[in-house]
Amino acid sequence: MHSLTIGKLNGLQRCSAPGGAITCLALDHRQNLRRALNPADPSLVTDAALTQFKLEVTHELADVATAVILDPQYSAAQAIAAGALPKQTGLVVAVESTGYTGDPNARRAQILPGWSVEKARRMGADAIKLLVYYHPNADTALETEAFVARVVEECAQHDLMFLLEPLSYSLNPQTPKLSSTEKRFVVIETVRRLSGLGADLIKLEFPGDPSIEQDEKDWFKACGEISTLAKIPWILLSAAVDFELYKRQAQVACKAGASGLAVGRAVWKEAVDMDADERMAFLRSAARRRLADLAEICSMFARPWTDFFTAPPLTPTWYLDSD
Repeated sequence: MHSLTIGKLNGLQRCSAPGGAITCLALDHRQNLRRALNPADPSLVTDAALTQFKLEVTHELADVATAVILDPQYSAAQAIAAGALPKQTGLVVAVESTGYTGDPNARRAQILPGWSVEKARRMGADAIKLLVYYHPNADTALETEAFVARVVEECAQHDLMFLLEPLSYSLNPQTPKLSSTEKRFVVIETVRRLSGLGADLIKLEFPGDPSIEQDEKDWFKACGEISTLAKIPWILLSAAVDFELYKRQAQVACKAGASGLAVGRAVWKEAVDMDADERMAFLRSAARRRLADLAEICSMFARPWTDFFTAPPLTPTWYLDSD
């Protein structure tokens, strides 16, 4: 068990339930949400419409979650200004630009120009989230690891919790989707190589393709491998799968050692096709029940982050050692 600084400890406490389980509502989507709102012509989705959708979902669902992940362009500051964030719900703000640069088989991530860990701290974020595209055999793997390490240093400087989200991708342009076997290898190897770089929490894809591999015993084994290797708490992302499938994944993952989940479209994706009245009714009923079901799974089965971290030794002069 490792001690955390007070700022990071406070961030984890703010983003989790009292028992240490984490249920994040993910709403940091940008261009992919624009495409979902108008598949025929995403450019017709205005910034105001994008923000309005995010605020509606945040307002209706965030109180069921322990934290909400928002983006700096269309939702984080806007949610604060609109009073859409419940006081008991932690705020995680993304720092990366949407998409990637570089070749499709050698991807690079970057911080959103003009945005920073420091600015996220100043606006009141409890944590930042960094998404990186990562394949351990990519030409850019070492570069990505160095990039993550730099953000680790920035978070340490500003005493802000760091949630890392590595996303896998194929190195073969002819087969853009990883096979289930390769997906399992990439996710598990990613944990081996990235979880010890200094982030405080890691948000992971399911290790395999659950639409193909249906044996939950095998799911449990793969998730157990992650838990054995992970040097920090891990949570399961939803990757827009249907809710019932994600609910099964989440329960298996938490029983196998995950500390919770970060769910977005599996809870609210139908809302993008609804008019205003239908959307509100859906968010207040089906979507809310879904998130509550997931929160209950986390409460019952998730491994608390307190198994990994504790407070630092605190004497009356502790602040003298805090830069």
